[in-house]
Amino acid sequence: MNVKLIGFTPNPEKLPAMAAKLTHSKTKPEELDKSSDKELKAILEQVMNLGHTSVIEHANFSFAISDVSRSLTHQLVRHRIASYAQQSQRYVDFKEPNYVTPPKIAKNKKMKKAYDETMNNIWTEYNKLLDMGIPAEDSRFVLPNAACTNIIVTMNARSLLNFFELRCCQHAQWEIRQLANKMLQEVKKVAPIIFKKAGPACKSKGICPENKKDCPLYPK
Repeated sequence: MNVKLIGFTPNPEKLPAMAAKLTHSKTKPEELDKSSDKELKAILEQVMNLGHTSVIEHANFSFAISDVSRSLTHQLVRHRIASYAQQSQRYVDFKEPNYVTPPKIAKNKKMKKAYDETMNNIWTEYNKLLDMGIPAEDSRFVLPNAACTNIIVTMNARSLLNFFELRCCQHAQWEIRQLANKMLQEVKKVAPIIFKKAGPACKSKGICPENKKDCPLYPK
């Protein structure tokens, strides 16, 4: 899995801070950028601590994500306040096997061998369909959820906070949890105030929606 932050709103923390200041100021919007960095930082920290996160919707972040499974992206696109551009199985050549192997299968030599054989058989049949003149848009029906894909994702900061609460959780599926943690590491580099408390709900809100008391992160 490769995750890279490839674009984001310039000054991703300044703009939300300006928006927050606007709501309690007579200053005209076009004059807000004259505010000092120190003042805007203090305003942003205050609204984040109060949970007034609507203003951070003004900051957007775009990620390039590669070598993840279709199983992962089926989960990812359920987060609807986002924009997606995914590699097409209709137009891209997938003749060579390329798939994700779950860790629990990878650790079991016997199971790993059977898994790889199954994947190779699937791609053999996929290529047979293509050779028979079946269009890729129909041949792809035999490809597995494990098939690798690439996707570009754009979310605003508020949507990302919600995404991290759900997907950084220890009870989220392992692959999308890994993705969420990598995305969180990326945005913290450019927006540390916004994402200071970001993570699973036990970290961001001090609660466990799953009520899993056996979880090592369960709030004490």
